[in-house]
Amino acid sequence: MHHTVFGYAFDLDERLVSVSADELRRQLREYEDGDRTAFDLDVDFPDSFTGAVMRAMSAIPYGETRTYGDLARRIGTSPVAVGGGCGRNPLPLVVPCHRVVGAESLGGFSAAGGIAAKEALLAHERGSPVQRTLG
Repeated sequence: MHHTVFGYAFDLDERLVSVSADELRRQLREYEDGDRTAFDLDVDFPDSFTGAVMRAMSAIPYGETRTYGDLARRIGTSPVAVGGGCGRNPLPLVVPCHRVVGAESLGGFSAAGGIAAKEALLAHERGSPVQRTLG
């Protein structure tokens, strides 16, 4: 499914969650409105390296970040491999790949809007005003 948050477009594979597409959209709107800090659903993590990265990302609390190296140590791989797994995340926002940053920079972000979208999501979770795009 396609969903826009703060003017940035995200594609989410709703087949991997335990709620309907309409319920997922409702929870995403609540997240954007600041009324939700956690999603009330189960995720069917792929049985793959990407699934392992997704599980690690899911453990990052709202408003916090972890580095690619932190996740790499947790799952026994390299930071570059973690970055690849983040880029293949089929559930951005729900599985918070935006909370994974570089040791000395924000790192990348493969969703539409790139780093600007990542900055907006992190600002939102810090309670800072978010400039919405016209996208």
